[in-house]
Amino acid sequence: MDSSPRIAPPSPEIAALAQQRLAALATPPGALGRVGEIGAWVAAAQGEVPPRPLTDVRLVVFAGDHGVAAHGVSAYPAAVTEAMVRTIVSGRAGVSALAREHGVQVSVLDVSVDADLSDLPAEVTARKVRRGSGAIHLEDALTRDEVERSLALGAAVAGEHVDDGAQLLMTGDLGIGNTTPAAALVAALLGLPADEVTGRGTGVDDDGWTRKRDVIAAALLRTEGRAGDPVDLLAAIGSADLAAAAGFLVEASTRGVPVLLDGLMSVACAAVAQALAPGAAAWWVAGHRSTEPAQAHALKSLGLEPLLDVGMRLGEGSGAVAALPVLRSGVAVLRDVALLTDILPG
Repeated sequence: MDSSPRIAPPSPEIAALAQQRLAALATPPGALGRVGEIGAWVAAAQGEVPPRPLTDVRLVVFAGDHGVAAHGVSAYPAAVTEAMVRTIVSGRAGVSALAREHGVQVSVLDVSVDADLSDLPAEVTARKVRRGSGAIHLEDALTRDEVERSLALGAAVAGEHVDDGAQLLMTGDLGIGNTTPAAALVAALLGLPADEVTGRGTGVDDDGWTRKRDVIAAALLRTEGRAGDPVDLLAAIGSADLAAAAGFLVEASTRGVPVLLDGLMSVACAAVAQALAPGAAAWWVAGHRSTEPAQAHALKSLGLEPLLDVGMRLGEGSGAVAALPVLRSGVAVLRDVALLTDILPG
């Protein structure tokens, strides 16, 4: 997973044809707004106009624990991570309900949960890299070898879904404390201070926000100068689950399959993936704007504008799933709306 040649974007020729079709629809110019634009983007990503309906959409939730959770950065204890993995497996999580409603296949992977989940199905547990990740203000989260293994794991999972016919992929996150390393990654990549990236995560109070800010500031100070190598940065202040998501995003873009991004963790991993594989961001669309300030900074750096802004901060990939109907609406208008030339005489 070394830095690779720049990833080519979706076909500019198909994109132009999709824009031409959009402009020729029997609708006032620009009346479809971003719905029309996103339909054209899907067409370019698929390489055909009009685009095919999005009938095979997959969400992979990467689960892991974070050493910072023991240092007062979250409103919930680390044990919630294991409980929520089990809740997704049972189909009763927040994202499970949304996914059923919108026809999305959900899988969850234990990448680095600090618990024994061996009673769960092998497809959940068989790729585990380690239990937990280091507390990033005190020590590196991972070894470089663990980062490489996590990146390769994510890439392999993406490749398996692409080979199985997935048309659109999503990444979800699960892990108490995970907004802390995600915000730190964004700060390091973009050269921002801790104050500007620290959010309230699961809902910490003012004292919790201050502790979280201080942990991020200490992590940035401890690892100063390591942002130039994305693999080393993931080892320093990332985690195994975040590295796996980054590898997943790189592979999806390399294979030419679009990705609908979720909240802070998804977008932080996207910023890392873009650093690993320049050009990858052309294959991504931002599902929603979360309440986390670091996500807004990362989205701006990637040139992405979210489809939804509804105050969500659940994680699990839920915001991406909630945004899926916008993509399907874009596909529908490009497929099914009459052309102006078809309805006007002469």
